[in-house]
Amino acid sequence: MATADPVTELDARYSDDGVTAPEWNEARARLTDAELFWLLTVRADGRPHTTPLLAVWLDDALYFCTGPYEQKARNIAGNPHCILMTGCNALREGTDLVVEGDATRVRDDATLGRIADEYVSKYGDEWRFEVHDGAFHHGAGEAWVFALAPVTAYAFTKGEYSHTRWRFGTA
Repeated sequence: MATADPVTELDARYSDDGVTAPEWNEARARLTDAELFWLLTVRADGRPHTTPLLAVWLDDALYFCTGPYEQKARNIAGNPHCILMTGCNALREGTDLVVEGDATRVRDDATLGRIADEYVSKYGDEWRFEVHDGAFHHGAGEAWVFALAPVTAYAFTKGEYSHTRWRFGTA
């Protein structure tokens, strides 16, 4: 998973004079608290695919789930590179976050159990999953769980504008 202390870079070209880059722990807290994310994957023919979904932050990664036959699962099978984004639609306030990395399927039932508990803690009983056979299970069927550990992450802060990049590991 991603290191807890990434390299932080403020891009002065897109930042107001005198602003400082937000700390990674602030961005991590925003990722933990965010309710809705947008997942970007790439189809086999190269076209992008974007969809909103829920995600939880745990063990230095974002976790999300999808049905095994949904477009996002098919896209990840062909190309694991993806992006999860969250933020707000306001122009002059808030922070938008972009997390880039490779999605990897989580199959370990003990880890899946911890992730399932995190879904309930964050989103409530409506998002309670049974865990067995390397997947989440619920009334609608089976869901595969993916981890997205950041390779690169960005924060776009509005109001006092700043553009920050965090690089993890060797990115």
